[in-house]
Amino acid sequence: NHTFYWNSMCPNGGGAPTGKIEAAINESFGSFDKFKEEFTAAAVGHFGSGWAWLVQGEDSKLRGVQTHDAGNPLTDKMKPILTCDVWEHAYYVDFRNDRPAYVKAFFETINW
Repeated sequence: NHTFYWNSMCPNGGGAPTGKIEAAINESFGSFDKFKEEFTAAAVGHFGSGWAWLVQGEDSKLRGVQTHDAGNPLTDKMKPILTCDVWEHAYYVDFRNDRPAYVKAFFETINW
């Protein structure tokens, strides 16, 4: 999960996606803003340690899901597209226990 997480980010990332991923997000969520809202809610609202994911289901639609601890959506036949680590170790040094600020900063680094 951590390798996938690191590859989900880049130094000059962030902003709205373009191309095929933009079209897929708009089709599945209605808009990038709606996706961002749902993904943020999943990440911030996750109880305890785990991950927030953007995945492609077997029906080819994108959705946001959470996994606990070291869970991975591959075990549920979903294809991971993006992940955000919501284990406390991912954000505590920089954000203390302000997970919403961490998720906001994560969106500014996404490697679309």
